[in-house]
Amino acid sequence: MCRGLDSLPSTCLERAKELKALFGSLLQKSDHSLNSQAKKNEKHKLNREEPFTWKESFDKLLSSQNGLCLFRAFLVSEFSEENIAFYLACEDYKETKPSKQAAKARNIYEEFVRSDAPREVNLDHATKAITKENVEEPTESCFDLAQSKIYSLMEKDCYPRFLKSPTYLEVTRKVKSG
Repeated sequence: MCRGLDSLPSTCLERAKELKALFGSLLQKSDHSLNSQAKKNEKHKLNREEPFTWKESFDKLLSSQNGLCLFRAFLVSEFSEENIAFYLACEDYKETKPSKQAAKARNIYEEFVRSDAPREVNLDHATKAITKENVEEPTESCFDLAQSKIYSLMEKDCYPRFLKSPTYLEVTRKVKSG
């Protein structure tokens, strides 16, 4: 599943190709076939309108498992997958039990925020400093500032490019001609 924090980018790329093919094949089938195919793919719940909802807002894209997966694959192709990985790590962190927050906060900080982190996200010095302080005594909201900066970066920069990408345009073209 693409949403998982431990998923490999290749898994997401494979899922993106699957989605593209599945949208195309679903559109060529009758409504009866579409319903039986949807039952087989229940956990992905594909429908004809879904790709168009992704264009309505960045939040709608992120709230769709299929949209998120396709977006993540797009970010991998642009060498900026760390942004969505960080965002999702922060979302996951918010659900962490208080007893496990300290370790998880350190891991997220070390992987994404500190200078020269393996998957360093693009944050200004002040945000990094505030986040570092927050991680020293972690709370549920210790990554909120950094997460909001990365969300804004993706919404203003990556999301518009995604909507113009060949993959997204091909999926919507297949839906329209279906």
